[in-house]
Amino acid sequence: MTDALLPNGINDGGGDKSYFKKGCNPFAQTGRSKLQNTRASLNQQIIKQMRMRAGAENLLKATSNSKVKEMVLLELSYVNSNLQLLMSELEGLNSSVEVYQNNQDSANIPLIALGLKETKEVDFSTPFKDFILEHYSEDGKTFEDEIADFMDLRQACRTPSRSEAGVELLAKYYSHLPLIESRFFSPTRQTGIFFTWYDSFTGVPLCQQNLSLEKASILFNMAALYSQIGTRANRQTLTGLEEAVSSFQKAAGVLNNLKETFTHTPSYDMSPAMLSMLIRLMLAQAQECLFEKIALPGIRNQFYSLMKVAQEAAKVSEIYDQVHQCMIQTPVKDNVPFFWSTMSQIKTNHYRSMAHYFVASALLDHQLGPGDDEDKQEKTLSQVYDSLPEGCTALDILKNKVERQRIGKAHIRRAILGHEEALRIYGLCKNTNNLEVLQEILKASHQRSLNKYSENENEEEFTDYMEAPDIISKTEHKAEMEFPAAAKVKVIDFFQRLGPLSVFSAKQRWTAPRTIRVRSDDRDLGFTLKGDSPVQVVSLDPLCAAAADGLKEGDYIVAVGDTECKWMSVSDVMRLLKDVDEEGIDIQVVSMMDNSTAMPTKSATFCGNLPKTYSMICLAYNEDDKNSKSRKVAKKSSFLSWGLKNKMKSASTLSLPTADKAGTLPWNKPCPTFPSSSSYNNDSGLY
Repeated sequence: MTDALLPNGINDGGGDKSYFKKGCNPFAQTGRSKLQNTRASLNQQIIKQMRMRAGAENLLKATSNSKVKEMVLLELSYVNSNLQLLMSELEGLNSSVEVYQNNQDSANIPLIALGLKETKEVDFSTPFKDFILEHYSEDGKTFEDEIADFMDLRQACRTPSRSEAGVELLAKYYSHLPLIESRFFSPTRQTGIFFTWYDSFTGVPLCQQNLSLEKASILFNMAALYSQIGTRANRQTLTGLEEAVSSFQKAAGVLNNLKETFTHTPSYDMSPAMLSMLIRLMLAQAQECLFEKIALPGIRNQFYSLMKVAQEAAKVSEIYDQVHQCMIQTPVKDNVPFFWSTMSQIKTNHYRSMAHYFVASALLDHQLGPGDDEDKQEKTLSQVYDSLPEGCTALDILKNKVERQRIGKAHIRRAILGHEEALRIYGLCKNTNNLEVLQEILKASHQRSLNKYSENENEEEFTDYMEAPDIISKTEHKAEMEFPAAAKVKVIDFFQRLGPLSVFSAKQRWTAPRTIRVRSDDRDLGFTLKGDSPVQVVSLDPLCAAAADGLKEGDYIVAVGDTECKWMSVSDVMRLLKDVDEEGIDIQVVSMMDNSTAMPTKSATFCGNLPKTYSMICLAYNEDDKNSKSRKVAKKSSFLSWGLKNKMKSASTLSLPTADKAGTLPWNKPCPTFPSSSSYNNDSGLY
């Protein structure tokens, strides 16, 4: 899928002055486009089933006929079963990581990419033209090209290319949104424009009339695009690994910006808990790529190199374990794909086992020789362990060959057990069974540890069940969040012909343009001008001809004769007025009006096309108690539990789906607990 260029006729900032990037061809039959088309289809089916369920529940409450109730209950069970099946299919899409991986044959453990949020098309044409006519007193038809360009830009953002150009496209649209909001979204009136976005994990639609949801969703897709760029990078090359690390760090940075900027977005996939987990996941994958970067040229079979790599592997395992702990916490655990949790658990065990394998190799394959730096090796070994085995010191282990062999074999046993656990977890998830590369890596790592144990096994020795101590994680290259520079794009307002935004915005109110006849009396117009564009009338002589014709002090001049001057400076306007004679010239002015109407404190959010009112802090209030002095705050429910609506709520309000804690509903399934994750190591330089 490649980028195309679409003319828009204005300078949109950067690149070609008369073109901006268009998204991918939505009909291109690539794996990624097919996946997104399937996601869009599932979203439509989910909303259809939710409407049917809402109608059936309302009918169940309204009827007293036992036969009707029986039929409705049967229909409800059928609808809930369909919802469960659709949810499983959506989870399968989020688990389809092989689509996003590099096309070249590689021996790397697959990484997880976020899917793009889907949205509906929005027609801005009629609302914008009506608003321009009513609010700006201009003919909206003259702005049809600008409106079409903005709609084309939004449409292109639905299918961005998986490259920096795609990120730039999303960033450009995101930068336009504040300008559009200032131009057309008044705090005192609704535009009638609805923005609908589907939750990427649940498929539940969310609809709002303000631009907060639109901005947050674009940021989410920007992070998702970076995660897809990272997974596609060729991790068999140094350049590819650097690209992957940078992409995942940028994805984490965008998600963190989303979390801090839009703190109360009523969408499950953008809730603070879910965003925190996704940030950790992106950083964990960046750390995994940093480890692969260290191992790419080969790991030197030396004591210090092996110990260093062991601690690096332990760091990756530790971070994936933290990711897994986030995944099993409420409310994240209810909707995280089982495959994600399984992968995090596999990688935790895999990398921990690799750490033990490298320490075992350092102890079993290397002995303290006369020419070795005894103090340096002692310091290195003591920094690897949090606590040494009882009765042992680091120097004793290094000098005593028997003790060194004993602890080394204990490490290799832990490595074998960890690899076996990773293979066991691999077999529990049907989605991982499709990843043959993952299975091959796990089996190869397990066999390598078995071979190491066989090389050092002595049948005459008694079996020693000593447990190897834990390895302290340490890294010299920690993955950090990075906010991408590409997300900060300077753009030129599509609707700049309406005038400077500081004056001509949706929050300002002014009179319709008035025509004033200005005449010169001994080269004196009877007023002076000040300010930048647009210029303002000051020091008006109440006896001058312009004042008699209706000019007021504080008026803004928008036109002189046939010349628009909204963007002109004082000197430019004076140049147009300097040759005014006794016959005079017509100017057009507007007067600022008082904005006394208070901004509404609530915004309507629609879930499943049924209205639910959220306050500005997105807390749900009990509408039955709205007349009481103290309102009780209702507990915010999980977005993806497919439970029946609370029967105590009003039938006219759609509640967010609640979790069935008893586990009795047919569409509920047990939420597995997944340990953590671990990843693949390139050991070509070791053996």
